Amino acid sequence: MSQENKPIAIDDLRSALELLKTIPQQYHETDVLIDPNADMAGVYKLIGAGGTVQRPTRLGPAMMFNNVKGYPGAKVLVGLLASRDRVAAMLGAPSAELGKYMGQAVKNYIAPVVVPNAGAPCQEVVYKATDKDFDLRKILPAPTNTPEDAGPYFCEGLVLGSDPETGHSDVTIHRLCVQGKDSISIYFAPGRHIDAFREKAEKAGKPLPVTINMGLDPAIMIGSCFEAPTTPFGFDELSIAGGLRKKPVELVKCLTINQHSIAKAEIVIEGEILPNVRVVEDQNTNTGHAMPEFPGYNGPANQSLPLIRVTAITTRKNPILQTLIGPGEEHTSLAGIPTEASIYNAVEAALPGLLKNVYAHTAGGGKFMSILQIQKTRPTDQGRERQAALVAFAAYYELKQVILVDEDVDIFDSDDIFWAMTTRYQGDISTIFIPGVRCHPLDPSQDPAFDPKILGKGISTKTIFDCTVPWNLKAKFQRAKFKEVDPTPYLPEWFK
Repeated sequence: MSQENKPIAIDDLRSALELLKTIPQQYHETDVLIDPNADMAGVYKLIGAGGTVQRPTRLGPAMMFNNVKGYPGAKVLVGLLASRDRVAAMLGAPSAELGKYMGQAVKNYIAPVVVPNAGAPCQEVVYKATDKDFDLRKILPAPTNTPEDAGPYFCEGLVLGSDPETGHSDVTIHRLCVQGKDSISIYFAPGRHIDAFREKAEKAGKPLPVTINMGLDPAIMIGSCFEAPTTPFGFDELSIAGGLRKKPVELVKCLTINQHSIAKAEIVIEGEILPNVRVVEDQNTNTGHAMPEFPGYNGPANQSLPLIRVTAITTRKNPILQTLIGPGEEHTSLAGIPTEASIYNAVEAALPGLLKNVYAHTAGGGKFMSILQIQKTRPTDQGRERQAALVAFAAYYELKQVILVDEDVDIFDSDDIFWAMTTRYQGDISTIFIPGVRCHPLDPSQDPAFDPKILGKGISTKTIFDCTVPWNLKAKFQRAKFKEVDPTPYLPEWFK
């Protein structure tokens, strides 16, 4: 094989971009001046965000902004994962099979390894908080998504922390708002493992050393988004990226704190979550809002958040700051593909052969809604489809709605799903309600203000929509079958 035809092996963000450059309409660079304060998100919202953002929007290429106002030489990448096909290309798996592919990586994980600091790409350039004139706001162009945001946010910062008692490490993506020249607030949704580490450190009156890693191999970003019970307390999600790439993620020791960072990250922020310190999220703007979250709404500014005191910033030469638009399709890729893997593995283990595929739908941001494709092959499969839905709720507790469809329905086509709901579903007998179950606090309908019967914020009625045909009626619900004809001669540019 010639050198120019050799497959591109992805092990960091830059190699992922090199691959995308070889695929038409998946990557675009612009040198037009852009303001990171709301303008960047406003542009990409129209070009490629997708997801649950306010219409109009669309799916488009990942975009590199090379000319960021106020930051000469800085680059910001938006929307790398805002396309399922793009993710599939970078992970080397068919688009429709990503959940199953990720599920195998969970089973075949490879733990990360620590490598020497010498030559670590993420430490080519170093800024220490003790340096004169250190100001993270002038070093990194953190974007503001909307004019109502509490402030600039790092939207794709992978936080790495360790249990102060056991030393076990964990990685998760959190809402990170720049509060000052060396301070960042951090929001933890309930049940996050690093928040448990923080609580242990705080009880001991100690700070929790953490790193914020940005600009990473997509396998690391997606692998980090698995949650319990698939990745229980004590499981390092970086191992999943190792399973995906079939080699360990490399870590290096930090320069200013007792923690590790991801060696091939574009940007690393070293710091400590301070004990017994809380800040108001919008203390600098008083907008009352945080930032656009994945359900499509501006989340309210939190009145009491832990604070990270930054001790250093380390970067590669000419680093790329990676970000996303909160409600966009990228969140579906980050949260949804691990959700699919968790549900598929759990249902297959409990009910072998029943579930053909699963899709964590964009309408739920990859978290709230899943479509389960069921294949009933014998009379006793009747009713097992609803068991599969119950298993799905157990596999991913933030899941709010499950739609069950038959094997002839394309779960990635919303028109086909709604067709099944229209022709194979009766509201009074095909809907199962499970009230009073904990879900996710960012769904604004899951609040006593929405209905007094809701007992607390984040408590929901989980719902199963059974749009499958009863086993004894399958013969009467056959779709019209058309003749198989090769369309290529009639419209060759579409069917190359």
